[in-house]
Amino acid sequence: MKTLIFALILLLATSVQAQHPTNIAQLRYAGGGDWYANPTGLRNLIRFANQHIGTTINPVPSIVDVGSPDIFNFPFVYLTGHGNVHFSERDAANLRQFLTGGGFLHIDDNYGLDPFIRREMKKVFPDIMPIELPFNHPIFHQRFSFPGGLPKVHEHGGKRPQGFAWIYNGRVVAFYTYETDLGNGWECQEVHGNSEEIRTKALQMGANILQFAFTQ
Repeated sequence: MKTLIFALILLLATSVQAQHPTNIAQLRYAGGGDWYANPTGLRNLIRFANQHIGTTINPVPSIVDVGSPDIFNFPFVYLTGHGNVHFSERDAANLRQFLTGGGFLHIDDNYGLDPFIRREMKKVFPDIMPIELPFNHPIFHQRFSFPGGLPKVHEHGGKRPQGFAWIYNGRVVAFYTYETDLGNGWECQEVHGNSEEIRTKALQMGANILQFAFTQ
């Protein structure tokens, strides 16, 4: 039953003629990390996507627990933070069912998340290793083109930004944006003081991720 309901939700999300807005959510997890980071970011991304790529996303994102059955009400969930992440066995099983059933997870490293999310995603997909997507991958060439891959928002680590994917049965089910800090770029300008050029690039890349998730 969950699979059938979820398939109908995905159909609604991809339909241009949808009568009701699509709902997306920020993922709440255990472990003490700040899952609630970048509080204005997702709202700003939704506003940008609705204006520029024709999505009909509810302007107010939801919050959903990783182990909750409510996750199946959303075709797209977003996870961010700086610190520790912990998935229980139930959490991991629930997230795996969500992703293999058609859902999409965007993981956005806010600097400090990396060792924890890689460890926890092994619980979700013990047999799938994340791979770095090449710059010619469609996720970088949706409504907006990024021939050099992910834009760099913040320079905390001095490393190049990378986009990693977990691929299940030929479909990207989770996309991990590392060393870029897209969510900070989505936030209101006064929060981090990013230039409008940087904010625009971050929002464009976020819109690409949403468009790819809804149409791949």
